[in-house]
Amino acid sequence: MAKIGIAGASGYTGLELLRLLINHPKSEIVFLTSETYQGQAVSKVFPSLSGFTDIKFSSIDSVSSEHCDIVFLALPHTVSMHKVSLFLTENTRVIDLSADFRLKDPAVFKDWYSTRHQQPSLLKEAVYGLPEIHREAIKSARLIANPGCYPTSITLALAPLITKDWVDLSSIVADSKSGISGAGRKAALATQFSEVNEGVSAYNIAVHRHTPEIEQELSTLSKTDIQISFSPHLIPMTRGMLSTVYINLKQDMSAEDLLEYFNNFYTNEPFIRILPLGEYANTHFTVSSNFCDIGVQVDIRNRRAIITSAIDNLIKGASGQAIQNMNLMLGISEKSGLSFPGIFP
Repeated sequence: MAKIGIAGASGYTGLELLRLLINHPKSEIVFLTSETYQGQAVSKVFPSLSGFTDIKFSSIDSVSSEHCDIVFLALPHTVSMHKVSLFLTENTRVIDLSADFRLKDPAVFKDWYSTRHQQPSLLKEAVYGLPEIHREAIKSARLIANPGCYPTSITLALAPLITKDWVDLSSIVADSKSGISGAGRKAALATQFSEVNEGVSAYNIAVHRHTPEIEQELSTLSKTDIQISFSPHLIPMTRGMLSTVYINLKQDMSAEDLLEYFNNFYTNEPFIRILPLGEYANTHFTVSSNFCDIGVQVDIRNRRAIITSAIDNLIKGASGQAIQNMNLMLGISEKSGLSFPGIFP
């Protein structure tokens, strides 16, 4: 039984980790931290967990990873790099759900997060936790940089094509739409009900902080520098994410051929579902699951591949993927604790 700690357990991703790990057959929760609710019982703060756990929230500076196998850091961006040394030891491995260890170049991190990285040596050690791409490295990693939700949906949509000479790597456009929970639990005017209900809005076009993360992974896969045009949007729903990705083809290709290639590329991937021809990704069917649904099409007139990708931003885009990484690190079934369908309707 793996002993688990969660730092930042009262935010959306930390709470989702707790909800999933409570019923995980190989995990035992040792500690939970929350600066807001320290000293209070989890079941009192979140009544949905009544009868499942009596553990109390602690302050992050009062807990120790001494008896933990894995600690999840579900902390705000730029906070984890200050706290990781509290938990990363010879016997304890860390999965960080923030952006703090995703970018390999500290200069790029400073450009996009407006602060100097405090643990640059760990940037080289951290393994980017996208199992479909880095499965073997994840198994032996000491520190996992859990991917962002947008990069997960976009990278999985493009990974099969990015190494092929079939596509123009300079032509990538990604249009993504996320539920409001992607903005986190902290109160903000932009995510109040009356501000987002009945409307769809674009934000941070061409300057979203997930952009360098996406470009880093695509560049690593293709072994060439890639830049993309990325446009994120907020949709008035609680959770879910849909990305539609466009990339120009350098040769004629049918949708049937593209579909066959995607099916072959993702053969035996437990959480990737390639949809039949003519069907496209829909957040309804991945919400509250760890699945990524992918649909493909070819715009023959414009010689362009169009890939749709749907995930739950809090599960495959965050906490579920973190548990998938944990399973790999522990050498147990990758599907352990995650084998459940989405909720529909």
